[in-house]
Amino acid sequence: MLFDTLAQVSFKMASNHAMPLTFDLPWLIRIFSNIWIYGALLGYIASFFTWMTLLERAPIGPAVAASHIELISVTLLSVWLFNEPLTAVKVCGMALIVLGVLFLAKGEAEEFKAEEAAKKTS
Repeated sequence: MLFDTLAQVSFKMASNHAMPLTFDLPWLIRIFSNIWIYGALLGYIASFFTWMTLLERAPIGPAVAASHIELISVTLLSVWLFNEPLTAVKVCGMALIVLGVLFLAKGEAEEFKAEEAAKKTS
């Protein structure tokens, strides 16, 4: 979540500093001379390796669900840093993401307990 959030916020900051969008050499220089683009690249690379490690060690359902918590952190930081509106729809969406993660975690915990109980009886 931290690396995804870093990538998204850094990319937004880099894009704000790269305006106006002109697709020429000065525009490319504006992009690559801004530190935020490197924060975005670092965030994406770190996120990729973290995600690969997580997929290797965690059940896929909760891992995918937990990866969506990043949407909440990006939304809240966007409200603070970029003065984006926090609407009722966004708040409901964030609540649904949290509920989904909690339900998946609860289901996984119950499944794990059932598997452990089955191992003890056999």
